[in-house]
Amino acid sequence: MPIEVVHTNRAPEAIGPYEQAIKANGFVYTAGQIALEPESGELVSGGVEQQARRVLDNVTAVLEAAGSSWDRAVKTTIYLTDMDHFGAVNAVYETYLGSTRPARTTVAVAGLPKGALVEVDVVALA
Repeated sequence: MPIEVVHTNRAPEAIGPYEQAIKANGFVYTAGQIALEPESGELVSGGVEQQARRVLDNVTAVLEAAGSSWDRAVKTTIYLTDMDHFGAVNAVYETYLGSTRPARTTVAVAGLPKGALVEVDVVALA
């Protein structure tokens, strides 16, 4: 099966040597998204809720560019710099999900690129 690169201008450009997402074997694998504005590449202002919305908007744009959606998500991983943000991020995350609730892991990390508070990646059906 061929590997297909997924790219959209509705999500920020990669800040390293990786793609926004890859389609392979009927799945979409998104890169981790942080709260960067697609136009400027700058981290959004505000707290964790504002960052979570931007992150999930970015993920949504990448999934749609791949021909997928949150309803087709099978696994997500959320990275938080502070587990005290767990409830706030959950509240925002839930508003993006369709009727399907993908499997999920949430991990506390020491830091994220550009000082972000939250990062999310997704595996979805293509």
